Formats: sequence, structure tokens, C-alpha cells
Amino acid sequence: MIRDGGYAPSIGDWLSECADRGTHITVDGRSTTAAELDAVATVAAAGLSALGLRPGDRVGVVMGASVVALQAWFSIARAGLVEVPLNPDSGTDLLEYCLDRAEVRVVICDAASSDRVAGIAGRIASIERVIIADRSSGTDPDALDFAALLASSTDAPPEIAPPSVDPRSAAVVLYTSGTTGPPKGVVLSHRANVNLARHTVGLMRYTSADRLYSVFPLYHSNARYCSVMAGIEAGADVILHRAFSASQFWDICRAERITAFNYQGAMMSILFKQPPRGDDRGHPVRAAFGAPCPAEIFTAVEDRFGIELTEIYGSTETSIVCDMPPSRRRIGTAGTESVNYHVRVVDDHDEPVACGVVGEIVVRPKRPGMMFDGYDARPESSVQAWRDLWFHTGDRGVLDADGFLTFVDRVKDTIRRRGENISSWEIERVVSDDPDVAQVAAYGVPSELSEEDVAIAVVPAPGARLDPATLMARVDGRLTSFARPRYVRVMDRLPLTHSQRVEKYRLRADGITAQTWDREAVRT
Repeated sequence: MIRDGGYAPSIGDWLSECADRGTHITVDGRSTTAAELDAVATVAAAGLSALGLRPGDRVGVVMGASVVALQAWFSIARAGLVEVPLNPDSGTDLLEYCLDRAEVRVVICDAASSDRVAGIAGRIASIERVIIADRSSGTDPDALDFAALLASSTDAPPEIAPPSVDPRSAAVVLYTSGTTGPPKGVVLSHRANVNLARHTVGLMRYTSADRLYSVFPLYHSNARYCSVMAGIEAGADVILHRAFSASQFWDICRAERITAFNYQGAMMSILFKQPPRGDDRGHPVRAAFGAPCPAEIFTAVEDRFGIELTEIYGSTETSIVCDMPPSRRRIGTAGTESVNYHVRVVDDHDEPVACGVVGEIVVRPKRPGMMFDGYDARPESSVQAWRDLWFHTGDRGVLDADGFLTFVDRVKDTIRRRGENISSWEIERVVSDDPDVAQVAAYGVPSELSEEDVAIAVVPAPGARLDPATLMARVDGRLTSFARPRYVRVMDRLPLTHSQRVEKYRLRADGITAQTWDREAVRT
């Protein structure tokens, strides 16, 4: 029986329960099954214990999506260790910061990252061992091969058999993207991970007939718990790709017989901006899950591609706070509070605001084991986020009289111009509606008059020639007067995280480039 909430076992015990449900997982053409992962996890967990690791110790994973990355994930969980998965494309300084901050003892990496990881490991006192997924590459003579770890562990003595793992114990430290400051490690328990997978299955009505598709990385919660673990829970097949291709997306869905996929960031807008094709509805996809799909294209996306969208609101810390399945809709919102959360919107003094008034979104769980246990090694940040017994999301939103939540923007994404608070969401919504615009990001830049001026970075739609003055003439009338951008920067692509969210801090750091159009300069 697929359960939503309530008791959840450790990930290792849960995987054994699900092993016979028939899930196949394919990562860039190589496949494995839940049963195979279950078997490998038992062997590799013993091997990790034989290295001297004990429950609660941290293991860093610096790998792209692969079958070995899946094996490492579930092996670490079965051994009662705490996984610290990191983006293999991260800069050396960022990798070192996260591995050092998490006090990892062992790092598992792929061949492409092995030399960088070896160099970092030499500077971090806590790291004792590096394990390489493919020992045929890499130059570190002291590194252990993951396959060799498996081979050496098949006859492990009983005293290093996998331990009994408390579902309430930490399973993973997921680092946030750190777009507004240093990344924070989000500590999540086994039961929080399992509960998110079960919630996703119930919300999306996944069954063994489904084939789930994700283009998101395994160091983010979306692919881990809403695709891989959700697929295993439902007995559905899972297909993972390392990158998102807008031009090939629906062809991939046809070829792989995909029935459902996850979306984040600008993904739906990018797909909708692709030139229409006669076979836009010629695929087996029935549903998609994520956020956000802009309200102005929501129905058009469903009609054009013949799919049903389920919008949600949540975060790495909280999982799914609000949801809006097709059966309960108010397009433009993220839906109502989920079965697992209470939701409020509060003012600067943490007092609830009236319906229709914008404030900070705060949440708390209705049952245990739904959300994170704190920020790793940052007790002050944990206390601040949890003040007044509500988790403060750092997001601004508004609740209507029926309890539907509308996300407005990040608190730190608000632009302050001449005494007015400007929502980046309003600007992005209007500008992205222009047919010549594929993507847009609004942000504040320092003004000579104090506070900030409004800037936007835009990517032209395929085949379009985007003139900033013409664009501003088309959108000015739809924007609040003080929200009209002063600066327009045309770019080939926006800086995006792997979850397709814009790294606005990079745009702010660039400032006003030589190629940026300035409304004030044109007037003079």
C-alpha cells in the first residue's frame, strides 16, 4: 500500500520493501533496477563500514547522475552514514567549503572529478579516503575503486553487516544553491525523504504503469525524492538525463515512452516558447509536476501539449508545502496547504496579515518527519529560521480567502526604488509575455540616486531580433510606473542553476555592462 505521511522506515529498509515492485532506472542509457540497488547497497554498506565508518559519519559524493551514483546513495543510507552530495561542476573553492563544513570522512567521486577532489582532500583534515567510481581514470594512487569496494565486501564478516538505522536520524545534507550568500547545508532525515517520495506518488497518482522523466541532478531533492524514490515507491520506471534540451524534449518523451515529468524554474516557459509543431500533442505524457508555470500560459501549455499540470510550492527544507492538482485549481496560485503543512503569511513583526496582503510565507508541519532538522553546523541560522515556532521561508506571498497561496518573490529579490518596493515577479511576468522574449530576469542595481534602479536581462526567443527600446515600448503600459526597467541587457543565455533557477547574484555582480541598454541615456 502506498502511504502518504505517517510512519516511514529508514531508506535502506524502505528500499528492501520496494525491491520487488519492478522499477527500472535508466541514467544516460545505462539501466539498473530497485532490486539490484537493494543488493548492491547491502554489499557496499558493509564495505564502507569496513573502512572504519560508523553511523552518523559523513560521506561526500561528487558525481554526475549515473548508476554508480545511485548505488553510492543507497549504500551510504543503508550503512547509516550521512550523504553529502555536491555538484561536480562546482568551483574548487565551493567544493572545498562544503566538504570541509560538513566534516566528511570519505569522498566518492567520478573519474572526471577525481584529480580536483584529491587536491581538495589533501587540505581538509577530516577526509581520510577518496573512492573513485571508475578507477580506469584519475591519477590519485591512494584512491579506492568503488567496484573494488563491492568485490572486497561480498564476504564481509557479520560484525560489519549493515546496522539497524533509526528513521529519525540524518540521511543527507543537501546544500542550497547559495544564490544570496554562502550555501547552507540542509539536514534531512530518512523519514523526511521517504515521506516526500510517498507524498509525490499520492499527489501524482503514480502507478507501475508510469515512466517518470527528470533532467535534474542527483544532488537536488527534486530528482532524488520526487523522481527516483517516487518511482521506486510506485513501481514505476525512471529515466534520468543529465541536461535539459528544449528542442529535443518531446522527441525524448516519445522515444522513452514518458508518462510524467518534473519541471522547475523557467523550464515550462522555455518549452512553450519553442516553435509550434504539428506533433506537439503526439506523445504519451499525461502529467507534469513542479513550479512555476506562469499563469498567463498555464492553460495554453496544457492545451498545446495535451498534459495536466500539478503546481506545488515548497523548498529543500520543507518538501511540498502547498499543491494545486487538476482537481483543485486556482490558476496563478500554488494551491492550498498540503496534507502535511500549516501555512501563514506574516508581516515584518511575524504577525499574520489579512487575506490579499503580501507578506513572508511561514510554515510548520502537521505531523513529524516532514521537513528538515536544521542547517548543518549553523545553529544560529536554524534558530532564526524557526523563530516563533514557524519556519520562515524567505519568500513573499499572499493568501486569498479560500486559502490559495500565490508566490510573489524571494524577500531578497524585492527591488527598492525611490521608496517603493518592486516585485521582480511583476516585471518578469509582463516581459516574458512578449513573443520576442524567451527568458527574463529582473533585479536591482545600485542607483546614483540611492537605493536601486530596475534592470532586466532578457534572452531572445528563437529567431527573434530583440531591440530593447521596442521591447520597453510594448511592455511599459502594462507595468506599474515605478517598476519600469531602466536597464535592459540582452544575453544569449541567463546564468542558471541545475534546477533552472536564475542566479541573480551573478547578474547583480556584473552590474551595468558596456552592452546594457540604458533608458536614461537614450533620453539624453
